[in-house]
Amino acid sequence: MIDLYTSTTPNGRKVSIMLEETGLPYITKHLKLGKMEQKEDWYMELNPNGRIPTIVDHDNDDFAVFESGAILIYLAEKTGMFLPTDVKGRSTVIQWLMFQKAGIGPMQGQANVFYRYAPEKIEYAIRRYQKETRRLYEVLNVRLKDNEYLAGDYYSIADIATYPWIHVHDWAGVEMHDLENLKRWKEVVGQRPAVKRGMDVPRPPGMDEKAAERGAKLLI
Repeated sequence: MIDLYTSTTPNGRKVSIMLEETGLPYITKHLKLGKMEQKEDWYMELNPNGRIPTIVDHDNDDFAVFESGAILIYLAEKTGMFLPTDVKGRSTVIQWLMFQKAGIGPMQGQANVFYRYAPEKIEYAIRRYQKETRRLYEVLNVRLKDNEYLAGDYYSIADIATYPWIHVHDWAGVEMHDLENLKRWKEVVGQRPAVKRGMDVPRPPGMDEKAAERGAKLLI
């Protein structure tokens, strides 16, 4: 059994999607970020960065893994799924995983902050991060012109990592209506049953919390 410490963010949903895709049983531990639960001492022992997500693998001596990209690699290696074992295939997947981790996540995250949350609307910052996020989207669009998925014909942890961010592009004020290849990919990935379930973790407010804390193998 795996404990998933998470919240309603793209980084958290990368891991819930992966857990749903692999079928590994897990229990969701919803951290209330607004209450700074991620900074409590007990959690900082699991994740010294005080962020989500984190997993604890009780089947592996209660091994804790933090950082979403590292968690995806760990789960891929644990299950033998969504990460090729050949050198070229593995490198291709990890390159696009790092593209998300180093580019889309940080840039779109800053676009979210300055576009939605900053008490002062700083137009330079808004334009700068939206423009850079859009440029990164265009890189994805070119990549997907001749490839079904980011690593080619192989659905992988690179797609799992990237989808939750693309899904909320409008929250950052980034348009993608003219990026046909990226739109096609978003629709294809978003229709996967495990992706739909993973995007619903933690459950939205008002839904049965007990239903949220369940093993993936028990899902319909």
